[in-house]
Amino acid sequence: MGGFFGAISKRDCVLDIFFGVDYHSHLGTRRGGMVIYDERTGFQRQIHNIENTPFRTKFEHDLQGFHGSSGIGCISDTDPQPLLVRSHLGLYALTTVGIVNNAEEIVARYFSDHGHQFMAMSSGRVNQTELIAALINEKPDLVSGIRHAQEEIDGSATILILTQKEIIAARDRLGRLPMLVGQGPDGCCISFESFAYQKLGYLDAYELGPREIVRVTAEGFETLSPPGEEMRICSFLWSYYGYPNSSYEGKNVEVMRYRNGELLAKLDQERGLAQDVDSVAGVPDSGIPHAIGYANASKIPFARPFIKYTPTWPRSFMPANQDIRNQVAKMKQIPVPELIEGKKLLFVDDSIVRGTQLRETVEFLYGCGAKEVHMRSACPPIMYGCKYLNFSSSNSEMELLARRTVQKLEGEAGQTHLEEYADADTERGQCMLRSICRELGFTSLGYQSLDCLLEAIGIDRSRVCTYCWNGKE
Repeated sequence: MGGFFGAISKRDCVLDIFFGVDYHSHLGTRRGGMVIYDERTGFQRQIHNIENTPFRTKFEHDLQGFHGSSGIGCISDTDPQPLLVRSHLGLYALTTVGIVNNAEEIVARYFSDHGHQFMAMSSGRVNQTELIAALINEKPDLVSGIRHAQEEIDGSATILILTQKEIIAARDRLGRLPMLVGQGPDGCCISFESFAYQKLGYLDAYELGPREIVRVTAEGFETLSPPGEEMRICSFLWSYYGYPNSSYEGKNVEVMRYRNGELLAKLDQERGLAQDVDSVAGVPDSGIPHAIGYANASKIPFARPFIKYTPTWPRSFMPANQDIRNQVAKMKQIPVPELIEGKKLLFVDDSIVRGTQLRETVEFLYGCGAKEVHMRSACPPIMYGCKYLNFSSSNSEMELLARRTVQKLEGEAGQTHLEEYADADTERGQCMLRSICRELGFTSLGYQSLDCLLEAIGIDRSRVCTYCWNGKE
């Protein structure tokens, strides 16, 4: 996915931007970037690859060369950014989060006949942030340019622009990601995660609405283009991506996860499932709060039968080589034998996407002496690859565990019954659960229902994106 942070102040704010961006490291693993503006020396920019080294350690050595009272930065899971752009709109820095699914069509429509050129990536693709800049520059001003870009994009685009005087923040047309303004005694900031600026001394000031564009200065902020009525904020922010301390649309992530686990436990109780287990555990780390909620509601003790060792490998997917990633995932799982041997264990994971690591986790638990391993997903079965924010993206939707299972059970005919397969109360739904249990070695498997997930989030259901589960826009 990716994250962003920007600040503009009456004082030097390089450290605010550095720590603010660093606090978004859980949202991406490929590249980090910062652009700082100083009235005397202009723009200073640095981009680093962070696939094998965290953002903080890569940028610590750059800090002494940075100076200025405004800047933006990003954690990017896509292309190198922020970019510096010079056009008839002036010189500005730009960072984006989202997906441009129709990039080739946009290039063909707007730029193929005008002698326009893009710096191509090694794959031949155009950097999507550069493409968004080109769309913005089609118009006479930044605000109409941002509107033009967002209307043309099939996917999503959350945009942050740094000029010599201000930061311009634009939330995605359908508000798929949050965008919040913090305000302090010396200036303002703009952030994806609210906790990032709260730790830096800024207070909650404003949350942008979908498609809203705001100007942020050291003195305050103002709306340049009003919010729209329609919103489709990503529900995975609460169940997986979001940091526990953050709130979106007034709903805290950690509180939602407790509530979600409680509702998942109630589903099991109604169906008479998993009452005879010794303990409830979360698949570390984002599954833990869902499991706490489950344990509280079910009155089954919460435990941690294995712990992730993170000091040397904080993220199991950091190494580029898949074999190394798999080995790192195994090395991180440190068992507590006294809580595993001869025990009936129920685990709650935040979601089940491909199932590869879960299979290895179950084998690890049985190898440590577990008697039974029950698995619960805090989300419904993922039936569609995300086309808006890169969650559950894959080369083929058949890489998704649920879709792969449906194909195995019924072939192409089964693909017309995905809604039925996603419902555990149907014959097809039960058949899919049994098949996955056999494949991954679960004693039992249960998914959260979509109704319960949306109830746990607690905002108007029509304003939440559920595409990954039901394929509905």
